Amino acid sequence: MPAKKKASAKKTAAKSKASVTEANDQSAAKKTAVTNLQNAATTTAFGDIAPYVEKEDEEYMNDAQSVHFKAILNAWKKELMEEVDRTVHHMQDEAANFPDPSDRATQESEFTMELRARDRERKLIKKIDESLTNVGNGDYGFCEQCGVEIGIRRLEARPTASLCIDCKTLDEIKEKHVGS
Repeated sequence: MPAKKKASAKKTAAKSKASVTEANDQSAAKKTAVTNLQNAATTTAFGDIAPYVEKEDEEYMNDAQSVHFKAILNAWKKELMEEVDRTVHHMQDEAANFPDPSDRATQESEFTMELRARDRERKLIKKIDESLTNVGNGDYGFCEQCGVEIGIRRLEARPTASLCIDCKTLDEIKEKHVGS
């Protein structure tokens, strides 16, 4: 075989090896991404608390479930309180009297946005406290309107839920009709 053909064949072989290696790398990256998504699905949004695994014929809102949701609510409250502390320190550290009115307005706007977010979180902390009280008195996990079980998965998604999905849907429909 002439030297040019050998060199061309070697280049083609190297390219196909590189393509296979690249495809394998992409495949591995996709598998890693899927694994990461699966791992993320096995923890709740509130700390590293794994979702509750229900047992067959288990009573709803038993002691184990109450402890589980109490841990979720406390972890969530802790995260929110830490965010409040960070905001206070950030506002103290970043507060400056800028001579330029535009810079001052930008800073005030940023602070206003942070304060609005903290106000929403303050209201959420109040709801978390109410939910913790309900856990303590045995009312947690039951719809405030109809008394039906709210459901483990719904509570895992929104631990402060106080309405079952049907009552919440009806409330939203009523709100939509009243608002229009």
